Amino acid sequence: MSKAKEATNIFADIESGAIPLASVYAVTAAVLIGTLIISGVGFAGPEVMHNAAHDLRHGLAFPCH
Repeated sequence: MSKAKEATNIFADIESGAIPLASVYAVTAAVLIGTLIISGVGFAGPEVMHNAAHDLRHGLAFPCH
């Protein structure tokens, strides 16, 4: 089956209600949030990432020093 045919089938399943619209929204939101997180970490400087990790360890009551 071709990729275009598979995509058409997925859209048809969504329209017919075979795939709930809430699931489509959840997956879309997860992809967008994941992209924002990865982009944010990718552009953050080393000091910012270190401080975030350090604060997270303290927030989880994990001794780090």
